[in-house]
Amino acid sequence: MGKTAIVAGGSGLVGRELIKLLLEDQAYTKVIALVRKNMQISHLSGKEKLVQIVTDFSNLDALIEPSIMEHAHVFCTLGTTIKKAGSQEQFRKVDLAYPMKLGQMASTGKADVFAIVTAMGANRKSSIFYNQVKGEVEEGLRELKLRALYMLRPSLILGDRDETRWGEKWGSVVSRAISPLMIGRLRTYRPIHAKTIAKGLIKSAESGQIGAHVLLSAQIAELASK
Repeated sequence: MGKTAIVAGGSGLVGRELIKLLLEDQAYTKVIALVRKNMQISHLSGKEKLVQIVTDFSNLDALIEPSIMEHAHVFCTLGTTIKKAGSQEQFRKVDLAYPMKLGQMASTGKADVFAIVTAMGANRKSSIFYNQVKGEVEEGLRELKLRALYMLRPSLILGDRDETRWGEKWGSVVSRAISPLMIGRLRTYRPIHAKTIAKGLIKSAESGQIGAHVLLSAQIAELASK
C-alpha cells in the first residue's frame, strides 16, 4: 500500500520542488498540501494524487484531524525572513510556532516520519536571531519523541524564488564561483539547490531509520544522489 505525504510550506522554494517530486514518486499514492491558498497544479505530473487543504496555520489543530497523520510522512518546509514577516515575533510564529504545532500533531497522530528544513547554523545559543529560532525548533521537535525525525540544515539555497532577495542573490553568485574550491570539510558550505534538498527530504523519509537525525548540506547532497 502506498504512502501518504503531508507537506506544509508547499508554495516555497523547497516546498514546490518537494511536491513535484512526491507526485512523481510511485511510493506515494496521496500528497496532502497544507496551503494558505490553492496552488496552480495544472502543469504538474501526477496532480491527481494531490489534495490541497487551505490552512490557517495559527489554528492548525482546529482545522486538521490528527488522524490524517497516521503512518504518514510529514514534511515541513515552512519559513520566512524577518523582512517579509515584519517583526521578530511574526518570524518566530512562522519558523517556530507553526512547525512545532505540526510536529505535535504528527507525534499525536503517529506519523512514521517528520522531516524539516532548518538552517546550517541552527543553535538556540547562537548570537544570530535566525539561527537561534532554528535551534529552538530543532530542540522542541526532539522533545516530542517523534518516531523518526530528520532535520536538514542546508547552506545557501539556490533556485528560482518568487521574490528577489538581493543579499542571497549576490551570495549565490559568489558561492557558485568558489564552490569548486570548497572541498573536504568545506563541502558543507557549498550552496545547494532546492531540488536537491527536496530529494534529500524524500530519501530521508524513505530510509526507514528511526530516531533523530541531523543532515548538513554535504550529507543532503550525497543522500539525494543515491
